[in-house]
Amino acid sequence: MPRWLTAGRAFWVALFAVTWALSTWSFQLYKALDARWIIRFPKKWQLELDGAISDFLAWLVEDASFYFFSFKDVTRAIAALIEAPYQFLRNLLIEGFLSGYGDTAVQLAPSLSWIAVVICIAAIGLYARDWALAALVGCCFLYLAIFGQWHSAMITLASVLIAVPIGAVGGLFLGIAAYRHRWIDIALRPLLDLMQTVPVFAYLVPILILFGFGPVAALVATIIYAMPPMVRITIVALRSVPDEILEAGRMAGCTRRQIMWKILVPSATPTLMVGVNQVIMLSLNMVIIASMIGAGGLGFDVLASLRRLDIGGGIEAGLAIVLMAIALDRASQAFSERKYRIRKTGNLIQRYPLISAVLLIAVATMILGRFIPAIQTYPDALTLTTGPFWAGAMEWINVNFFDTFEAIKLVILQGLLLPVKKFFTGIPWAWGIIATGLMAGRIGGWKLGIVAMLMMGFIAASGLWGKAMVTIYLCGVSVLIATVIGIPLGIWAAERPKAGKVILGFMDTLQTLPSFVYLIPVIMLFRVGDFSAMIAVVLYALAPAVRYAAHGLADVPEQMIEAGHMAGCTKRQILWRIKLPLATPQLLLGLNQTTMLALSMLVITALVGTRDLGQEVYIALTKANAGKGIVAGLSVAFIAIIADRLVNALALGQRKRLGL
Repeated sequence: MPRWLTAGRAFWVALFAVTWALSTWSFQLYKALDARWIIRFPKKWQLELDGAISDFLAWLVEDASFYFFSFKDVTRAIAALIEAPYQFLRNLLIEGFLSGYGDTAVQLAPSLSWIAVVICIAAIGLYARDWALAALVGCCFLYLAIFGQWHSAMITLASVLIAVPIGAVGGLFLGIAAYRHRWIDIALRPLLDLMQTVPVFAYLVPILILFGFGPVAALVATIIYAMPPMVRITIVALRSVPDEILEAGRMAGCTRRQIMWKILVPSATPTLMVGVNQVIMLSLNMVIIASMIGAGGLGFDVLASLRRLDIGGGIEAGLAIVLMAIALDRASQAFSERKYRIRKTGNLIQRYPLISAVLLIAVATMILGRFIPAIQTYPDALTLTTGPFWAGAMEWINVNFFDTFEAIKLVILQGLLLPVKKFFTGIPWAWGIIATGLMAGRIGGWKLGIVAMLMMGFIAASGLWGKAMVTIYLCGVSVLIATVIGIPLGIWAAERPKAGKVILGFMDTLQTLPSFVYLIPVIMLFRVGDFSAMIAVVLYALAPAVRYAAHGLADVPEQMIEAGHMAGCTKRQILWRIKLPLATPQLLLGLNQTTMLALSMLVITALVGTRDLGQEVYIALTKANAGKGIVAGLSVAFIAIIADRLVNALALGQRKRLGL
C-alpha cells in the first residue's frame, strides 16, 4: 500500500469507488436482472403517510375536542389574540381608527402621518447610537414614501411589529426553560432542528387548514419560522454568563427568580439582542412567502411582479424590503451594542426628551394633516419610480450579453452540473442508504450512522429517492461553488481591513435580501432550469462562507502568529500553515450554515423549474395537500439534519486535533 494511502483514506477511496461503479452501472443492472427495485423503492413497501396526515389534520380541525372546547376553539382564540394587536397597528400606521363598518364608518382619528413615522424611526436610531444611524434609518423609510411603497411597507411593518415581539419573547421563555430543565432542552433540540430545516412551504398548508387564509395564518407561519434562533441563542447566552457573577448573586442571597431576571438576563442582554436581530431578519425574509397565504404588503407586490415578470416593479418592491431590513437590522444591532446610560432626572419631558418630541410631532402632524393632506399622506404627484430603469437595464443586459451568458451556462451545465446530476441520480436507493450510514458512522460514530440510515430510509420508503438525489446534487454543487468563492473573499476581508469593510458590507446586504428577490434577475438573465436555481442558491448562501472565514482568521491567537514570525515564516506560510489550520473549525461552521441556507433556498427555486423535493413541497402547497407537503418537507429536513451533524462532527474532531 502506498504511504499516502492510510487506512482512513483507503476507506473513503473504496466508498467512492463502489458508489461510482454502482451509479454508473445501476441502469444496466436493472435491465440485465429485470429488477426495478434496484433503482426504485418497491411501491408495495412504500409508506402511505400522505393520506394519513391529511386525514389527521381534517379530524383535528373538524372533530377533535378537549374537555369543554374543541380544537377549532383553540385556533380561534390564538387567532383573536394575534389579530387584535395586528389590527390596532394597521389602524395606527395605515387605516386610521374607525367607528362603524362599510359606508357608514366614521373616522375617529387618522393614522400616523408618514412624517411622524419617519421621524419616529430616526429617533430610535438616535437613541440606539448616534445621528449617523438616525440619518440612515430615517432615509431608508423616506425612500418608502418617495418611491410609492408606503402603504405596502406599513402593512409589512405591522406584521413585523407583531411577529418579532411574539417570536423574541416566546423564544426567550423557551430558552430559559431549556436552561433550567435539562429534559426540556433535550426535548426541544429535535423540535428546533425540524423548525429550522423543514421548508416553510411544508407547514404553510397545515397552517392554512388550521387558521384559514389571511394575515393571521401568515403571522403564525412567520413566528414559527423566526423563533428557533432566539431559543438557541438564549440557551447559549445564559450558559455563557461567567460563574463568578452567579456566585456573587448567590452570596448576596438572591432567589432563583432574582438570579434569572436581575443577573443572568441582564448579563446576557447583548447576546440576546443578537437573537432579536435574527428574529427581525427572518420575519422580513418571510414576507414574500407569507404573502402566499394572505399577508399582503411588500411581499405580495414582489410575488405579483414575479408572476407577471414585471422586473421593474419586483426589484423596486424588493429594494423596499431590503431597505426596511437594513434599517431594522442596524437599529437592533445598535441596541445590542448600546451601553448603559445614567437616567436623567426631572419631569417626564426632561427625562424622556426624544419620546416627548416624537409624540408632539405625531399629534401635530395628525392635526395639520386634516387641513394639509400632504402632511398626512405623501403626495402622489411627488412620487418617483425606478421600475422603468430596472426593466430597461435588464433588457439592455439581455440584448448585449445574451450570447455570453448562454456560453457560460452551457459550459457549467456540461462540465459540472450534468455529470454530478448523473452521478447522484444513478445511485441505487439501497446502496445510498448504506453509504450514508457508513459515511456518517466514520465521521460521527455508530449512533449517527444509524440515525442517518433511518432518515435516508424514510426518504426512500416515501417514494422520494430520485427527488432527494436531485436536491442533494443541486445543494452540493451550490455549496461547493459558494465555498470556493466565499473562503477566498473571507481571507481577503481578514487580511485587508479596508477591503474587508466593503466585502462584509456587501455580505450584509446579501443577507438582508429576501430569498425571492434573487429569482427575479436570475430568471430574466438565465431563464428557468437547474443553472438558474444554482446561481440563486449560490448568491443566497454565500454570506456565511465569507463571514465565518473572515471571523475564523481574525480570531487566531496573536501569540500563535508571533511564534510563526519568530520561526522565520513568511506571510504566505503564516496564512497557510498557522491561520487556516487554526480557523478550520470556523470554516466548517461556515460550511454548515451555507448548506442550511442552500437547502432552504432550493425549495423556493422550485419556481424556476427544478425537479427536486422543493418542487414536491411547492406542488403540495398549490394543491393544499398537507400530507404530501409534510412528507416532502420532512425529507428536506432529514437531509439538512444529516448534513448538519456531519459538519459539526468534523468541526468537533478538528477542534480536538488542534487542542482548542
